[in-house]
Amino acid sequence: MRPFTVGLVAVPKSVPELRLALREHLGGPCPELELCVSELLTNVITHLGEGTPVTLRITGRATRTRVELTDPDPQTRPVLRRAADADESGRGLALLDAVALRWGVMQGDGTKTVWCEL
Repeated sequence: MRPFTVGLVAVPKSVPELRLALREHLGGPCPELELCVSELLTNVITHLGEGTPVTLRITGRATRTRVELTDPDPQTRPVLRRAADADESGRGLALLDAVALRWGVMQGDGTKTVWCEL
């Protein structure tokens, strides 16, 4: 896979636009990758706010794809929780956890990167 890197502003319209850009980059759909990218970007919008600048990096080898989404808030860390049946949100990281081989958070100098591997 050719590396894919893009800087963008986290706003709701960026989610479908980013999925489309990924499909174009890859030459077709990749549902698991699109789901993970969508959930990571949506978490930034929900927990850090619209307009947060982020950088998405996707790299891969024959057997693994790594997704990294970097934002400028090292303090707010994602937390995996189990949403109740009646909850209208709170399933994003559970979906990521179910699809990804593994995921985590790296602290940077004034940033954090949430990553996952498929």
